[in-house]
Amino acid sequence: MTATRARTAEPTAPDGRKTTYRDAMREALREALRTDERVFLMGEDVGRYGGCFGVSLGLLEAFGPERIRDAPLSESAFVGAGIGAALAGMRPIVEIMTVNFSLLALDQILNNAATLLHMSGGQLPVPIVIRMTTGAGRQLAAQHSHSLEGWYAHIPGLRVLAPATLTDARYMLAPALADPDPVLIFEHGSLYNVAGELAADAGPVDIDNAVVRRPGTDVSLITYGGSLPKALAAADNLASGGISAEVVDLRTLRPLDDVTIGESVARTHRAVVIDEGWRTGSLAAEISARLTEQHFYDLDAPIERVCSAEVPMPYARRLEEAALPQVGGVVAAAHRAVGESMPTGAGTTAGQREVRMR
Repeated sequence: MTATRARTAEPTAPDGRKTTYRDAMREALREALRTDERVFLMGEDVGRYGGCFGVSLGLLEAFGPERIRDAPLSESAFVGAGIGAALAGMRPIVEIMTVNFSLLALDQILNNAATLLHMSGGQLPVPIVIRMTTGAGRQLAAQHSHSLEGWYAHIPGLRVLAPATLTDARYMLAPALADPDPVLIFEHGSLYNVAGELAADAGPVDIDNAVVRRPGTDVSLITYGGSLPKALAAADNLASGGISAEVVDLRTLRPLDDVTIGESVARTHRAVVIDEGWRTGSLAAEISARLTEQHFYDLDAPIERVCSAEVPMPYARRLEEAALPQVGGVVAAAHRAVGESMPTGAGTTAGQREVRMR
């Protein structure tokens, strides 16, 4: 069994020094466990093994088996136990290995966690945090690789978060635990090894609003989670051709921050939505619909969507890459949005492009 495999804990860097997304998540867990005795972590292999992706490595030794609880292989059972603990006044953090496995607990999440506050007339809040790994790009095949955040963002009564940066990984957990409603945190598997500097003055994180990660004037690239690095890389590529792309990180998928998204499109007049979910019925479709409803007269071109291919995620590396949104696809969509005949060479300013397109 995986719980018997020996692993070595990674040192967690303090704020202001180089760290990784995984380490930032672990430090957030440490802080939550240290500062509130009601907090405990529960899930498959979170204790002796340190978590399927190593996020909880070392926490069992630090906080003991009462606070770091290895659960049996039954998502419905341990998510249900977490809901019960939340109803009893605890602050459980439940880890589900991958988003695909969360479907085994969907009855608990949808019919219990999301509805009890409403059905009890406000008497039964369920302050549970459910963390799960999402996304593809690691050759784990169809049962471990899908992006189902949009499904959960469809459900009233939930708050859905998608931390994409070191700062969000480190500081989203505290406000999530303070929320009286159930909070789902989707951690993209491709981000765990991402390293960088966590500023000494980083945090706290606002989980109510999206954030502009890169300002721009010609087109808005709207995305979240594991697609944020691709959107930023696409913006760099576009800048080399004279196109100024603004990158909006949604951060919170439910409730969506219509104001920040709309303000960005009002500035750029064009939008590309990048979503690792399937195109049909996707979060990208919801954002496109809202922009059409609320900002139709701000738009100078049809909204572009870059989504995963409508297939179960392939195992083979090249097929997986072909099925996922990639930088080249985002760049091509942005070019379509601004107009393929528009000059993109040096010497053409954003203002001149704006005049010509209008």
